[in-house]
Amino acid sequence: MFTAPDPGLLRLRNALRAVIGVGAAVTASELCGLSLPASITGGLAALLALFTVTDANVPAQRITTALLPAAGFPVLALAAVLHDVTAARDAAFVATVFCGVYARRWGPRGQALGIFAFMSYFVTQFLHTVPADLPGLYAAMTLALLVAGVVRFLLWPVERGLPPVAVPAGPPGEGLARPSTRQAFQAAVACCLALLVGQAFSEDRWYWAVGTAWWIFVNTTSRGETLVRGFRRFLGTVIGVAVGLLVAVPLAGAPAPSAALVAVCVFGIFYTAAVSYSWMMLAVTVMVSLLYGLLGVLDPGLLALRLVETGVGAVCAVLAVVLVLPVTTHATNDAWIQRALHCVHAAATATAARLEGVPGADPAPHAAELELLFGRARMALAPLVHPLNPFRARKARAHAALRLLDDCVSEVRALVSATADPAGSREAALIAACWRVKAAVEALTTPGGRAAVDGPEPVSSREAGAALGHLHNLERALSELAMPLGAAPGSRPAAP
Repeated sequence: MFTAPDPGLLRLRNALRAVIGVGAAVTASELCGLSLPASITGGLAALLALFTVTDANVPAQRITTALLPAAGFPVLALAAVLHDVTAARDAAFVATVFCGVYARRWGPRGQALGIFAFMSYFVTQFLHTVPADLPGLYAAMTLALLVAGVVRFLLWPVERGLPPVAVPAGPPGEGLARPSTRQAFQAAVACCLALLVGQAFSEDRWYWAVGTAWWIFVNTTSRGETLVRGFRRFLGTVIGVAVGLLVAVPLAGAPAPSAALVAVCVFGIFYTAAVSYSWMMLAVTVMVSLLYGLLGVLDPGLLALRLVETGVGAVCAVLAVVLVLPVTTHATNDAWIQRALHCVHAAATATAARLEGVPGADPAPHAAELELLFGRARMALAPLVHPLNPFRARKARAHAALRLLDDCVSEVRALVSATADPAGSREAALIAACWRVKAAVEALTTPGGRAAVDGPEPVSSREAGAALGHLHNLERALSELAMPLGAAPGSRPAAP
C-alpha cells in the first residue's frame, strides 16, 4: 500500500480532499442544527459523491453529481415508508439491488447512481429511518452534496487539467449475454440469500450481510474475481473488528477523538482503495465502529455480529456467482487478453502504415488503449496469481502471461516513441518487422493459427536502430506468449 506508485500524488491529494469534503459536509449539517443521524447521512452522501463519481471528464462528473439526488431521494422515501412492513421492505431492497447493478450498463454514471441508490436504502436500515425523519435527511444530503461539489469542482479540482480517463468498454452482448444483466441477477440472488440468512442471525443488523454481498459485486465480473474480493473483504473486516475493539470501544463515543479518527478512516478509504481492498475494508470497519460509538450503541458483541454478517454476505455472493448465470474466470481473462492482443495488432498495423507514408496513420491511440486493456487483463488474471490459489501450474502460467503482456505494452509504448519520425534508412526492415508482429498476433488469436510463432530474425541491435529493436522484442514476447496461453495446433489458444 505504501510503496504503490502514485504519479503526481493523485491518490494522496484525492484522499486529503475527501477528508476536507466529508468533514465540511458534516460540519455544515451540525451548524445548521440537524440531528446526529442526519449529519452521518450527509457525511455518507459526501463520501459517495467523492468516491463513486468517476466519469471520464470533469463536466460529466458535475452532471453525475447533480443527478445523485434523483437516484437517492425516492429510494430513501420508499425505504422509510416501508420500514415497518418487513416483507415489502425486503422485496424493495432486493429490487433496488437489481436496478442498481443493471444500471451499470450505462457506464460510470450508471454505476455511481446505482451505488447511491443502494446506499440510500442501506442507510435507512442503519439509522432505522421512519417518514418523520425524511426532511432532516433530505436537507443533510442536499447540503452535503453541495459542499462536496464545491470542494471537488471549485476549491480543489484535482482532476482539472488531467487527460480524460478512458475506461475500456466491457464485452458486448444483449440480454443475458450482457455482463451487467448477468450481474444484476447474481447480485439480486446473493442479496436475497444474505437478507434471509442475515435476519436469522439478527433482526436488527441483517443489512450488513446485504451490504457485503452488494459491494463484492462492484468491479468484479468473474467467479474468480468475486472469490478474491470476498476473501479480501472478510480479511479486512476481521482486522478492522480487532482494531475497533482496541480503539473504538474504549473511546465509547467521545466526540472529539472519534471525529478525528473518522477523518483518518476516510483518508484511509480513499488512499488505499486503488491498491488494497483489504486495507480499505479495514478503514471502513473502523469508521463504522466509531460511528456506532457516536450513536451510543457500540459494544464488542456488535462488532462480532458485524463480522458474522460480513461472512454471511461473502458466502452468499460466492454461491450466487457460482450457481446463477456463472461467468468463469477463464472466459473473462481470455476475453481481455484477446482484446489486448488485437490492440497490439492494430498498433503494428498503424506503425507500418505510418512508415509507408499513409496520411493520418498513428499508433499512439492504440498504445494508450493497450495500457487500459492490460490493466483490465491484470484484474481478470488476479485470482489466478493470488497467493491462496492452490493450482501452481495455472498460477505459473498466469504469472508468465502477465510478464509477457507487460513486455508487449512496454515495447509498443517505446515503438510509438521511436517511430514518431518515420524518416530513416531502414524503413523496409521496419515494415517487414511490423508485418511479422501482426502475423504473430494472428497466430495467437486465429482459430487456425500455429501453436508457436517463429522467433525473430537475428539482427544487430546497433544496425537495426531503436525502433527495429522494439519490434523484435515485441515479436519475441508474442512468440513466448504462445506457451502460457496454451496454444494448440488448429485451435484458438486458451487463456490461463
